Amino acid sequence: MNRFEVAILLVAAGVPWAHAEPVGEVDTAFKLIGPDHKVVVDAYDDPKVDGVTCYVSRAKTGGLKGAFGLAEDKAEASIACRQVGPVHFSKPLPEQEEVFSERLSMLFKKLRVVRMVDKKRNTLVYLTYSDRLIDGSPKNSVTAVAVDRGTPIPVK
Repeated sequence: MNRFEVAILLVAAGVPWAHAEPVGEVDTAFKLIGPDHKVVVDAYDDPKVDGVTCYVSRAKTGGLKGAFGLAEDKAEASIACRQVGPVHFSKPLPEQEEVFSERLSMLFKKLRVVRMVDKKRNTLVYLTYSDRLIDGSPKNSVTAVAVDRGTPIPVK
């Protein structure tokens, strides 16, 4: 199954899917065979909020397993979301919604980003965490983007 077919299946299943744009990476440990262990930073534009981009940093396992996509990356990530242009909402947002997810292992672990709306403060709150099929991780990171009071966040 190619990437296009996978993307169509994700959209058809209603799974949030966003394109990660690599921003940069740093090596953290040398591996004699295969790529080094790294920390990577990717940018994700919020698919329902124009003008907001989230930057997620996470560990990426190298070595032979990492080279062949068989490694299970650590359940540690950090997030920073920022207003990068005029904020615009094309339709009302749910009070809480998963906006991005990315597999960290072939079958069992995902990195997730959830958007929450803090109506009282007119703020978008983004939480990143990882989960596993059996046992998730309590490690998480949160960030917020305050929206100008002149642009109320429409909520479903």
